Amino acid sequence: METSLLQGNGIEALPQFLTSLAIGLLIGLERERNPSARAGLRTFALVTVFGTLMALLSSKAGSPWLLIAGMLSVATMIIASYFNNQEEDPGTTTVIALLLGYGLGAMIWYGMAKLAVMLAIGVTALLYFKPELRGFSQKMTRRDLVAVLQFSVLTFIVLPILPDQSFGPYHAFNPYHAWLMVVLISGISLAGYAALHAAGTRFGALFLGVFGGMASSTATTLIYAKHGKANPAMSYLAASVIVIASMVVLTRLMVVSAVVAYGALPRLFPVLATGLLFGLIVALYQWRRISKSTELYVPETSNPAELHTALGFGLLYVVVLLGSAWMRDVAGSQGLYIVALVSGLTDVDAITLSSLRLFNLGQLSEQQTVTAIAIAYLSNLSFKFGLVVSLGGWNLAKHVSIGFLAIACGVLFGLFAL
Repeated sequence: METSLLQGNGIEALPQFLTSLAIGLLIGLERERNPSARAGLRTFALVTVFGTLMALLSSKAGSPWLLIAGMLSVATMIIASYFNNQEEDPGTTTVIALLLGYGLGAMIWYGMAKLAVMLAIGVTALLYFKPELRGFSQKMTRRDLVAVLQFSVLTFIVLPILPDQSFGPYHAFNPYHAWLMVVLISGISLAGYAALHAAGTRFGALFLGVFGGMASSTATTLIYAKHGKANPAMSYLAASVIVIASMVVLTRLMVVSAVVAYGALPRLFPVLATGLLFGLIVALYQWRRISKSTELYVPETSNPAELHTALGFGLLYVVVLLGSAWMRDVAGSQGLYIVALVSGLTDVDAITLSSLRLFNLGQLSEQQTVTAIAIAYLSNLSFKFGLVVSLGGWNLAKHVSIGFLAIACGVLFGLFAL
């Protein structure tokens, strides 16, 4: 591109400059709406175009110093503007946004226009949603911050130091891969945990069911089974939340499968999606019978990123993984399905990840993997129904059974008919 510019009149660079102009106008439009921001539409547009211009000149001169000099010039003008208007605090947000605008303009010249546009949209959204972000941060408790820090430790400190090598019988145990599964499940659960505690009951039963299922469908079942028994008027709402939480587990398994073993998804997706569809039909029917005045309760879930919780899941995953490989070796498919049936009672994630891991290693066929996951899910569904019966009574169990039966029939239909 630089050679053609040297030989021609430079008109070939017009698309790059137009893209820079558009990016500057986009960010500047948001800053123009902010009364405290000194830089608006024109300033941001000029800075981004200036970034592209300096990148062009730097490329033609064969020296990066022109690009650096341009950055220093923008920074100097910002500092000068600050000292000339000391009676007002300009803040640092607009300052950083201007420097980013210059950098994005330079990126466009160096062939990274798509990335620059994506970053510009992200920066604009970050600037625009300032009130929401501030409100969210103010609502975070010490417990929430600890959860984020603990997840960061699991992901960025523990995971990188583990060896990425297979050990043990069947070469099924890989420390790095095992902990990566811990991070994956903890991350999904943490998202639901954070959403539950940030918004509470503000968005109603559907919200509680969805994010309760992400955090812990078992904990959601426990809390609403208890309240459904204590207050008969809550039975329809409690049943809906419990059924929705169990439906979310199906979506959760789809996401996990797509990340861990995409090759199993074409056969697994119809099975899980059919169960989700059947359950959705019943959930929508029950939703019409919920009283709007019924009191809502936030499920009490533990922080999924706590070290002892992560270690517990990691240990369970390894045990189920090795047990599945061994049972598959000595007893064939029947042995694997027995492990799925037993382990699925308390945790469907461990057997799902273990089956997907063995599928990736070539030790399980696609059909065996899908069947094991389906058995584990149905086993977990039966366990939660037992909780509803024992804690919520038969009246609540009657409402829940309709949704659970629909989900189970959908999974079985997808397993045997599709």
